[in-house]
Amino acid sequence: MNIILLEKVGRIGDIGDQVDVKAGFGRNYLIPQGKAVRATADNIEKFEGRRAELEKAAADKLTSSKGRAKLLEALGQITITQLASDEGRLFGSVGTREIAEAVTAAGEEIGKSEVLLPEGALRDIGEYDIDLQLHSDVSIVLKLVVAPE
Repeated sequence: MNIILLEKVGRIGDIGDQVDVKAGFGRNYLIPQGKAVRATADNIEKFEGRRAELEKAAADKLTSSKGRAKLLEALGQITITQLASDEGRLFGSVGTREIAEAVTAAGEEIGKSEVLLPEGALRDIGEYDIDLQLHSDVSIVLKLVVAPE
């Protein structure tokens, strides 16, 4: 499926790129999310008329993400307390939702989709470096301490 990207999509392309993606990815994700349109002659013409507007919106989004990154870096570290066994294993786990709620409670709102846990949910007490992907070009590392209750 040939599409035109309306915003930057990681590992796919930038605004205005015409790319060929698998039909399911384009039809079920990119087009419904408003990230792309089919690359027809009519859509190409409409896109060229809106290019400046879309590029300005993308630049504004990038600027706000960089500002949020500075605020999040100023937080330093976040602490989450959970029930744990004597060996340091948690009763349950700490996932993206709990991390997003803890960061939001600390003063800067983030969504759980912005929290990246490469190894899955955290199941032990300790210190972790958590990646926050605020924009396709802006990511920071946040120190997280999981402490026993």
